Amino acid sequence: MSKSILVVDDTRSMRKMVAAVLQGAGYEVAEAGDGVEALELARERVYDLVVTDHNMPRMDGVTLVRELRSLPNYDPVALIVLSTEVSPELKQKGRDAGASGWMAKPFDPQRMLDIVGKFI
Repeated sequence: MSKSILVVDDTRSMRKMVAAVLQGAGYEVAEAGDGVEALELARERVYDLVVTDHNMPRMDGVTLVRELRSLPNYDPVALIVLSTEVSPELKQKGRDAGASGWMAKPFDPQRMLDIVGKFI
């Protein structure tokens, strides 16, 4: 069975691009348009990894990470934030919330696969 990844981004084209890279590498991918939708999906099943944007309506990425970490089955799951924002302060907020890593947009597909491969 292939590993499952939840991709969360309010920009459909970015979400589809990330999903295509991951699916091309053999991962099963689910998509959510924002943090609220992602949290609903995460309550239904446990994904092996979550890649989330930070700037989204209804719930940002750092808040999503914090909410996922509060779910009992998400303690061991890698949570990666993929964002145009890369300030040290925001990255620290992400780490404090429980993020496993932070990647800058635009992303390099091979680098993304390398990072994902380290976690799952």
